[in-house]
Amino acid sequence: GTWSLRWDRYGPDVIPLWVADTDFRAAPAVLRALEERVRHGVLGYSAAPEALREAIVARSAQRYGWRIEPSWIVFLPGVVPGLHLAARRVVPAGGHALIPTPVYQHFKRAVELAPRPFTEVPLVLEGGRWLFDLDALEERSDAATFFLCNPQNPGGTVFRRRELEQLAERTRGMTIVSDEIHSDLVLEPGLSHVPIASIAPDVSRRTVTLMSANKAFNFPAAGCAWAVAEDPGLREAFAAEMRSHSLPSPSVFGYAATLAAYREGDGWLAAQLEYLRGNRDFTCENLSLPMARPEATYLAWIDCRGLAVKDPAQLFLQHRVALSPGAQFGAPRFVRLNFGTQRARLARALERMNSALAGLA
Repeated sequence: GTWSLRWDRYGPDVIPLWVADTDFRAAPAVLRALEERVRHGVLGYSAAPEALREAIVARSAQRYGWRIEPSWIVFLPGVVPGLHLAARRVVPAGGHALIPTPVYQHFKRAVELAPRPFTEVPLVLEGGRWLFDLDALEERSDAATFFLCNPQNPGGTVFRRRELEQLAERTRGMTIVSDEIHSDLVLEPGLSHVPIASIAPDVSRRTVTLMSANKAFNFPAAGCAWAVAEDPGLREAFAAEMRSHSLPSPSVFGYAATLAAYREGDGWLAAQLEYLRGNRDFTCENLSLPMARPEATYLAWIDCRGLAVKDPAQLFLQHRVALSPGAQFGAPRFVRLNFGTQRARLARALERMNSALAGLA
């Protein structure tokens, strides 16, 4: 009853753990900033504030050791529009794209609608982590563009610097489009997000990085995202689209929310990460199905290949738990579970899922 896509799609008896937003209120600093903007009372057309560019630059250096310039930033209404824009503007007409699989469905959807020819490059499970098959990448070294999801959705992998260096080497000559919207949601202690553009100057010059605070601070309805591109040509590909008004600008609420989150929200973010870490561990310990331990995100990629059912998402929906079907990500025998919710609700959902599994025995 609050216009929530997540909660209103299914009936009141269904626990919805599917689409990737959380059941947590946004950070208090974000809510205060939005309240102040409403009290201002004027909601006209808005330009991106320079203070937000400066906050993004400072955060990139502080959290990731990644030094960027304010002029490299092009604001977008969301990361998904950025993926679709990249498919149309960055992948040349007739140029070939490489898409990892499994991966968030809009990667593939973007190149299909552009349309651009593409090859799916499989990730493989190694040591409990979803990693790229580098040999498979070598076979398509003629591709024009490589699409990366870092951290990986749905697998939850935090790619290490050495892994990204190997990936960059295997994709030399290609433009890289990297979705890094989950960069602030690293759960595993001791790990840090590494932007692929930060690993070497030559990689930076051929990379477009898509980012947003929407996921980490839970305000996707106030959309604001950005592309970071050092290369003027890549940057212009995005800026020209925004100047044409074929995509809307971010809302004033998105600008205000992002600036407040980056200035004042890190204490709240740390507390959320601690809670999500507990939810991640609770899911791993209490679900009777194999899954890679997510190093980042609040998403669990669950292996249902051992079940005697064709559609595991439908099985769990029949037991009143809504999950994202693996077919969306290119792996129909998997499901994705969003553990970004209150632990008591998560516990009830896992009980229902285990009951569904017991019924198959």
